[in-house]
Amino acid sequence: MTSQPLPHYTSLASALVSLFGTSVAIARTDRVSGGDINKSYALTLTTGQRIFMKANAKENAAFFTAEAADLSAIASTNSIGTPKILCTGTDDGQDVGYSFLLMEFIQSGKKKSDYFETLARELAAMHRADTAPFTKRSTKNFGFFQDNFIGAREQKNTPRTSWISFFRDERLAPQFKAADKYFSDSDRTLNTKLMDNLEKFLVEPAKPSLLHGDLWGGNVIPNPDGKAILIDPACYVGHAEADLAMTELFGGFPSSFYDSYREAFPLQPGYEDRRDLYNLYQLLNHLNLFGPSYLHPVQSIVAEYVGLE
Repeated sequence: MTSQPLPHYTSLASALVSLFGTSVAIARTDRVSGGDINKSYALTLTTGQRIFMKANAKENAAFFTAEAADLSAIASTNSIGTPKILCTGTDDGQDVGYSFLLMEFIQSGKKKSDYFETLARELAAMHRADTAPFTKRSTKNFGFFQDNFIGAREQKNTPRTSWISFFRDERLAPQFKAADKYFSDSDRTLNTKLMDNLEKFLVEPAKPSLLHGDLWGGNVIPNPDGKAILIDPACYVGHAEADLAMTELFGGFPSSFYDSYREAFPLQPGYEDRRDLYNLYQLLNHLNLFGPSYLHPVQSIVAEYVGLE
């Protein structure tokens, strides 16, 4: 991407001075619920304006520089709403240092009657957007210009010329490796068989798409105008089907969303046959983050594709 990098400050105080002036201070700090990785706060300034802050340990500052880059990438497509990013930074604090991300505070609103249909059309527009700015080389169409995170785990985005190769080498392979302690010898045999035969199950997209990367219902919120805002992305360039599959993993959206999406951006034949394989990546990540309660869903999907139950 060619846009200027966001400002990064060495203290929260210097960030507020630079952004709002010397006469502005924090009048109130409210803890905001949600998320397992970062602490979140609504900061009310002496002007009455509210801003949103995420905080984590100082050594985890990369969480926020990556998130800022991801949100900026989505915003650059001019297709769908995201919070405005103000800055990133670190602060030594009084007792312990921390890293932070400041952004626009989105007050959750009531969904408009056509909320999901509009979300679908805007998501399709994002998926149709030019992806050349988001990969290191125009000849390598899949990946991202930097690595980022899926939850608390690092997500590698080394560009590849093939979507299937990217999904194998940059998505499934690292997760299978990290989860190896959960697998039996028979599991490993089936996992290897799946990885060796991905070409039988996946297809190359008609065009590469910028993906949100972690598109479940909790990462879409209505703003005060009732329109959808995307938060907490894990962006990369890939097959649009992977985003769509993620929307179906934890309950799904109404059927009107999927109908409107298909009208705006028709799917390649056989999407339903590929959906679980895309979500295998997300379930492996959950296995690595949260433990063996996700082992059986992973085993079931692998068995589904290699023909064994």
